[in-house]
Amino acid sequence: MTTRWLTPEEQRAWRAYIATTMLLEDALDRQLQQEAGMPHIYYSILATLSETPEHRLRMTDLAEQLKITRSRLTYAVARLEKDGLLRREGCTSDRRGSLAALTDEGLAVLERAAPGHVETVRAHLFDHLSPEQVAQLEEIFTGITKGLMGDGPGDGQGDLPWLRRSSTGCAGTG
Repeated sequence: MTTRWLTPEEQRAWRAYIATTMLLEDALDRQLQQEAGMPHIYYSILATLSETPEHRLRMTDLAEQLKITRSRLTYAVARLEKDGLLRREGCTSDRRGSLAALTDEGLAVLERAAPGHVETVRAHLFDHLSPEQVAQLEEIFTGITKGLMGDGPGDGQGDLPWLRRSSTGCAGTG
């Protein structure tokens, strides 16, 4: 098999992507640590739960929405639970599974952190783009995400972070 090396244009684009994602994630983490005492992933968990009915979601579904492993989610949820920002609840359809539920305190913390977070996202990303570029960015990353997730069985879907262990019902305790 012949290696398909990146062209100079692809190499520049790749390196620009890596630099941007590393710097953006660092900026988001620093802002949230300073203003809310939490890393970006914890904020993302709280934000995702705030957008769901009754502010609760199966752990496996939460991991899928965040595109992270269930073990990483379990660790983060344990910390957020310890801080009183969310709680775990049993799943009625599967005793092995659990739900993550946003507490009133967690919602209050999220509401205090959101304005600074949104301003950081805007200042470091969207303020540098035209409306046309925002649309292009969405189109590009939606296409890449679809490609990474595959279209059906046999497309490497078993390699997706939230699917690395089998689950049924509300499974996803870890």
